Amino acid sequence: MAAALRCALCSCLLLCVSGIVPKPKNARIISVNLHSILQWDAPKFHKGNLSYTVRSKSINYPGNTYENVSTNLRLTECDISSLSAYGDYILQVRAESENKYSDWVTIRFKPMDDTVIGPPDVKVKSESGSLHVDFIGPFAEYEHDKWPIKQYYGSWNYRILYWKKGSNTEVAHVDTKHNSEILSQLEPWTIYCIQVQAVIPEWNKTGELSGELCEQTTHNGVTPVWIIVTVLIGSMLVVAISVPVCFFSFLYLYRLIKHVFCPSYTFPQHLKEFLSKPPSGSQFFPPLPQEEHLSYDKLTVISEESKNQSNETGDETRKTTEHLRDAEQEHSDSSIAPAS
Repeated sequence: MAAALRCALCSCLLLCVSGIVPKPKNARIISVNLHSILQWDAPKFHKGNLSYTVRSKSINYPGNTYENVSTNLRLTECDISSLSAYGDYILQVRAESENKYSDWVTIRFKPMDDTVIGPPDVKVKSESGSLHVDFIGPFAEYEHDKWPIKQYYGSWNYRILYWKKGSNTEVAHVDTKHNSEILSQLEPWTIYCIQVQAVIPEWNKTGELSGELCEQTTHNGVTPVWIIVTVLIGSMLVVAISVPVCFFSFLYLYRLIKHVFCPSYTFPQHLKEFLSKPPSGSQFFPPLPQEEHLSYDKLTVISEESKNQSNETGDETRKTTEHLRDAEQEHSDSSIAPAS
């Protein structure tokens, strides 16, 4: 009996102490692509700063006890992405101030059911009268790891929704298990808008729609003749204009460079005439006149000794001359005598 009274008294005291700190409000879980955050609103408390403790327990194991996920939190949120995506959990959060604490606030969380599947990344390309749509993702991210969400679910499809831009026509859709799809049988030269989302039939889940992308189709993959003619004529005009411009620009540049580095000058006229005549000899000056056209006197200069020698030589010459004359006279006389 005494033990029961003590237990009841302790329980009353515990309730009194715990009732001093108000409990958090509006507990909720924000989960996108298995990135999960437990959030709550702070209670009104004017006797000091509050901290928070978050703990979890798996429903899959009935005998399992609560384990702390995070303690002494100052913010009104807690990242619970570390919990297994395949589990089913009970989460609790309470407020604490010094040695006082509030009641637990409980919320249930099943990641595979509760998480929101985000939109995939989409690319659209117009080619051959059709629209080629490529998509990938979404991805789950935790810390530095990244992996596709489709790995967690047994079935996974992509739903492509498309419609004419600016019209009230019904939105058409195509489901595929692949990461690309070709939308054919579209009206030519028409703008279509496209959105893509993930669909998981076994889990009855539909992902968020991607951003709206619009692209114009071509005419059955064949370029119109007027476009070909326009491009051809334009190309010919460009060639016809650019070739002369390039030629005259090059010619002007050539002349400019030649004028700067090799300036032109006028060759003297007399040198032109001289170089134009055929070569007549190795002399560069006119030849001397003939001797018969020259008149000159001979002048001999002799010294005194030479004069005496000349006189003696003259006397000898005279004597020799007289002697020769006498000899000739005698010879002539002797020739005449026999004749008589």
